[in-house]
Amino acid sequence: MAENIEKIINSCGAELYDTESVSESGRKVFRVLISVQGGVTLEKCEEISKILSPIFDLNPPVSGQYYLEVSSPGIERNLKLPKHFKASIGEKVKIKLEEESFEGEIKSADDEGVEVENDGVKRRVLYSDIKKAKTYFEW
Repeated sequence: MAENIEKIINSCGAELYDTESVSESGRKVFRVLISVQGGVTLEKCEEISKILSPIFDLNPPVSGQYYLEVSSPGIERNLKLPKHFKASIGEKVKIKLEEESFEGEIKSADDEGVEVENDGVKRRVLYSDIKKAKTYFEW
């Protein structure tokens, strides 16, 4: 299913960032997160939603009643795939491992792991050791 969603989104000039199924205020939401060179617009979200909606009517992405939401992953977003870390070089990140959590700035990322710097100390972490990672913005 994700492969087909990705092809559709790519044909609209956007890239699939991630999908998630969440419960908000007692309702199920299937969220499709997209990224676009130059930024995600409301018009682009609407365009993709109009294309995905009838497809999901025939092949629902989740069971039961749900709401479809197409949006940007936001300024503070989860990092799950190597491409997410690579695209976030220079941003601040909070990383949770099995036994500890830390934060810093992403200095580099490759297919195996990420290098984060905090107070001049660089630390390399393998993706397989990361339980959760999220960018954050200091207001």
